[in-house]
Amino acid sequence: MNETSDCRKLVLILGDQLSPDMSSLRHADQKRDRVLMVEVMEEATYVRHHKKKIAFLFSAMRHFEQELRIAGWSVDYVRLDASGNTGSFKGEVKRAVARLNPEGILLTEPGEWRVLEGMQSWQEDLGLPVEILSDQRFMCSPAEFRAWATGRKQLRMETFYQDMRRKTGLLMDGENPVGGKWNFDKENRKPARSDLFMPSPKRVRPDKVTREVLDLVENRFADHFGSLEPFWFAVTKQDAEAAFEGFLEASLENFGTYQDAMLEGEKFLYHAVISAYLNAGLLDALTLCRQVETAYREGKAPLNAAEGFIRQILGWREYVRGIYWLKMPAYASENALEARRHLPDFYWTGKTRMKCVAEAVTQTIEEAYAHHIQRLMVTGNFALLAGVDPSEVHEWYLMVYADAYEWVELPNTIGMSQFADGGLLASKPYISSGNYINKMSDYCRSCSYEVSRKTGEGACPFNALYWHFLDRNEPHLRNNPRLGQPYATWRKMAPEKQDQYRSTAEAILNRLDQREEL
Repeated sequence: MNETSDCRKLVLILGDQLSPDMSSLRHADQKRDRVLMVEVMEEATYVRHHKKKIAFLFSAMRHFEQELRIAGWSVDYVRLDASGNTGSFKGEVKRAVARLNPEGILLTEPGEWRVLEGMQSWQEDLGLPVEILSDQRFMCSPAEFRAWATGRKQLRMETFYQDMRRKTGLLMDGENPVGGKWNFDKENRKPARSDLFMPSPKRVRPDKVTREVLDLVENRFADHFGSLEPFWFAVTKQDAEAAFEGFLEASLENFGTYQDAMLEGEKFLYHAVISAYLNAGLLDALTLCRQVETAYREGKAPLNAAEGFIRQILGWREYVRGIYWLKMPAYASENALEARRHLPDFYWTGKTRMKCVAEAVTQTIEEAYAHHIQRLMVTGNFALLAGVDPSEVHEWYLMVYADAYEWVELPNTIGMSQFADGGLLASKPYISSGNYINKMSDYCRSCSYEVSRKTGEGACPFNALYWHFLDRNEPHLRNNPRLGQPYATWRKMAPEKQDQYRSTAEAILNRLDQREEL
């Protein structure tokens, strides 16, 4: 043992690792090791994150520091505006090593390839042992997912989800799924009525710590995307758990049925709005799934709601993380459909006459949140139909949502939303005309465009862009079995009708290229 060492190990806790159950903390010695937490400009600006996301993470980090100190840990916490802050993880670890002279560095693996790649050089650069432990908050490790994926022709989420149900026992009756089916998604596609009671997610009044962070973010990140106020996120484990309890009591019952619905002016409907808390470590994924299963078994929630919620976390969330670590770093540059158009300006401003897009983007500006159908079938759908470069779409989603981390956002964007991986993740492109949006929302009622009009001036842009997408991408998609019916319909159209769709779509795309109002 080095007699001059001020601590045995330096334990680095990242901003999305705000859980006392982190593997790094469980393998540390509270009496001899020192925790390091740092607010660094590099992480706040590698994309220009939404102001609310930065404020949420910095405040949650500062509250977690307090919890660690109360629990008996020694913590070195470096604030963004601290004198000498180098602005990077490596720089702050290097400074801490000089201050504390540890024998080694201990951390839990980061969630993003970019960060892990940088950390892998630390041992050589710092001249100290660096131990990187697995992140055991997840129910399937990257190694387990790789083993699952090996030898499979298709890596479909549904198959993975069924295996995860068997592994965890969630919603299982012995070897069989509760209710006799694995998936109740067909029961979860009902449009909502505006006269339904809409609960609101729990709102937390900012305390002194959060107010200090809000002032910091307003001063240092004033030119970043989004509104900072009102700020109502939970920033502690206790408040995040209370928010989830509120969802269980007020919203879970109707969550399944209306999870794909959209209503003008209703930002949250029956959604839990806890993904930012979950992805930062304030909530535990398996615990949430167990609570939802208990609600079902106690008769407090229908099976379609419980299964739908659990599928999003146990199935989809674990699955996209597996895809991320399996396919990175090349996955980030996938562009199977060769889309090259720039992201339209209205993704930053919300200023468009398309009501559905305006609602989704404006809500994103205000709340750093939109639910999965708004992301997939409104903003994602339009970008895919318009042929926007998937790397620009990816960067936008990573920037604007409080729950966005590359491991979860990138596969959702590249694979599911933009079909840029050519079908590795999704079996077909998630595209629709205006008809789907009209079915699942009330947006079309007050839109400047007419959803019933297919072509020409005043027609819903989604209508012509839908057929134009299929037409121009036929070399890539003609053999996709799930697109057989729309391609058969397209081929049966009269040539003059096809030309009307083409000319209408090309006029829309030209307006996008010229940055004209749409």
